[in-house]
Amino acid sequence: MRKRFVAKKRRKKWKLRYLFYVVLIYFVYQFMFGYVLSLKIAHNNEDFLKAMLRDSNHHLLYEKNSETLFTKVTNFLTQIDITKPLTIIEKGFFYEEKKTEQVAKTSADGDQEKMPETKYVSDPNPTQVAMTPRVYIYNTHQLENYSMTNLEVYNITPNVMMTSYLLREKLNHQGISTIVEEANFKEYMQANPWVGKDQYKVSRQFLTQTLKAYPNMDLMIDLHRDAIKKTASTWSDGTKNYAKVLFVVGTAYDGYEKNLELANLFHQKINAKYPGLSRGVMQKEGTGVNGIYNQDVSSNMLLIECGGYENTIDEVANTTDILAAIITEYLGEAHEV
Repeated sequence: MRKRFVAKKRRKKWKLRYLFYVVLIYFVYQFMFGYVLSLKIAHNNEDFLKAMLRDSNHHLLYEKNSETLFTKVTNFLTQIDITKPLTIIEKGFFYEEKKTEQVAKTSADGDQEKMPETKYVSDPNPTQVAMTPRVYIYNTHQLENYSMTNLEVYNITPNVMMTSYLLREKLNHQGISTIVEEANFKEYMQANPWVGKDQYKVSRQFLTQTLKAYPNMDLMIDLHRDAIKKTASTWSDGTKNYAKVLFVVGTAYDGYEKNLELANLFHQKINAKYPGLSRGVMQKEGTGVNGIYNQDVSSNMLLIECGGYENTIDEVANTTDILAAIITEYLGEAHEV
């Protein structure tokens, strides 16, 4: 009888101890969760853009904090550095990555439609337009997105418009006056009897208007995001990952040779310094493709596919550093000539 009573008492103690550990784990988890969310996060596109530009590693989604005993223990137990929240994104600590359907073709012809659309991004850092901008950046397909993994909660929109704003800021910092097309192409299409294949008609209207206002523009860039898997769209220098670039040239118009020459020049300049970062130059015409891409408007036009739908905005931002340097170099050489 006594043994049975002792056994029951032990089971009761074990249950109480188990309950204690469960409660303890719960409160530790809640504390960790609250601590991470209390960090200064970039809650919108404006804060995110400024944070990306402040830090050469593009990891300032959150403000950095000094390492404490708590962070050391957390890092050891979870393999996540909560002072570097990019690791939270990479580990998928709070959210699971959304699976997306692979698309076979490049997005220059609108094949991004199988991908989930993001939203229009208004200028996160409006600046006064210089009297004589030298570079005009626009996005025929404004809603082409990059990886949204774990960014939805932060109200950040990692799409090609954000890439344009990043590239503009870096070029302006280099002393190259640059403007980005801010008109909402989707709204413009809805106001006209146009469908998806007419997107180049929309961008053409704004392109020609810009050239009328600034006839001496040195370079026009139509930035896209390609529709290929990350293994094909990512390049590494051993320390950082970059979104690969591809230059697309339509050949269904007279005089395309000059645009092709310009695209080849940029491809060569990039791969001379960063071998493999440029995927090359793709010439396109024929059934099922646009074949012109508004490049008949000027010989100083580039269509650049920057990364793929699985690339992160950090990888894209790393590439804009290089693009800004190459464009600055090119414009310096062109000015000397």
